[in-house]
Amino acid sequence: MSGIPHDHYEPNSKAEHWVESRLPILSLLHGTLMIPTPKNLNWMWIWGIVLAFTLALQIVTGIVLVMHYTPHIDLAFSSVEHIMRDVNGGHMIRYFHMNGASLFFVAVYAHMFRGLYYGSYKAPREITWIIGMLIFLLMMGTAFMGYVLPWGQMSFHGTAVITGLFGAIPLVGESIQTWLLGASAVGQPALNRFFSLHYLLPFLIAGLVIVHIWAFHSTGNNNPTGVEVRRTSKAEAEKDTLPFWPYFVIKDLFALAVILAVFVAVVGFMPNYLGHPDNYVEANALVTPSHIVPEWYFLPFYAILRAFTPDVWVVMLADWISFGLIDAKFFGVLAMFGAIAVMALVPWLDTSSVRSGRYRPMFKWWFALLVVDFIVLMWAGAMPAEGIYPIIALIGATYWFAYFLVILPLLGVIEKPMTPPATIEDDFNAHYAPNVGGTHTIVDPAE
Repeated sequence: MSGIPHDHYEPNSKAEHWVESRLPILSLLHGTLMIPTPKNLNWMWIWGIVLAFTLALQIVTGIVLVMHYTPHIDLAFSSVEHIMRDVNGGHMIRYFHMNGASLFFVAVYAHMFRGLYYGSYKAPREITWIIGMLIFLLMMGTAFMGYVLPWGQMSFHGTAVITGLFGAIPLVGESIQTWLLGASAVGQPALNRFFSLHYLLPFLIAGLVIVHIWAFHSTGNNNPTGVEVRRTSKAEAEKDTLPFWPYFVIKDLFALAVILAVFVAVVGFMPNYLGHPDNYVEANALVTPSHIVPEWYFLPFYAILRAFTPDVWVVMLADWISFGLIDAKFFGVLAMFGAIAVMALVPWLDTSSVRSGRYRPMFKWWFALLVVDFIVLMWAGAMPAEGIYPIIALIGATYWFAYFLVILPLLGVIEKPMTPPATIEDDFNAHYAPNVGGTHTIVDPAE
């Protein structure tokens, strides 16, 4: 598919021409800033700039923290205390980095659920969606390894639990676990590995983010209607779009300022709210915390991991069919990674011919239930694995898989969607067109 017709960069001075003829960086920047963007984008399209800013924040603050951190099991905890107490501004740098991870996941979950609602994964953007899911996986790996570095109680015992999951893989699990840890138990080799990877992975994420953004140069942005920009001529494309600069840059910067105001307030007034008290106690292999929980952004998938106990019929069936190779622990691992895999496969699981959920009446209800289900799973993952909580987690996990594997494919067959507008221009005019009196009737574009 050809790109959206738009103006190409022409050097205006000898210096620009000299640079452009040797390294076309100016045309690349011009193409990025002036890319035609659907003019009906609503406020759910602001999370991209939040994610880009947060990635830069995490890399910069991480580099500064590394200057003072010591990756040794006897010194790691005290080096973090040194950062907090002795380094000029060290406590604020660490708090920005620590809470920046939470901001990162707030933004990425909003970004992903927006894509799921408006069908941003549908053709021709399947590869863009897959790249986004790879970024999400790398984010999870980076966040987990970063949580290990303070070497507190939750860091140490959480590492033992998570790496122990790989030990559940039949036949090769023990070897994989040993390879991950560099030893038979959590210790210095594991800290070395996780420190190295935690420093490396953000740069891989940055590379994938560039590819993720680059993909829009050929496919263009999705929009709330799901209708594509007209590409037959430049004149028609201009009726559906506006240049990214200055219109959407200013809009995104305003949204970023509002979100950062809240973020700075959290960092300044309640920086430890999302942390766990046990991680402010130095790691002790002989004392296990009463309730081991990961960070909040892992909780939905942690709940799915724990939901499949030996007495669940599907686990018993898998165990019987596999002659005991797939026990409850390994089934939980498969379910946890499967919960992410089904999101990656959604471009092929959604059979509807209409892209945007705005025009799918039945889909709206099932999608709203999915959002509630995600929040319930997050809550269940923070609760002890006893009483009614495993049952709630199992119900939540069941709906999660049912939504992607059963409901989405069926909706494409049985649902009768509404007719989207013929063009983006029509949708924009419906929301912002002047009325008879000469004033403008503004309708919430998020509707």
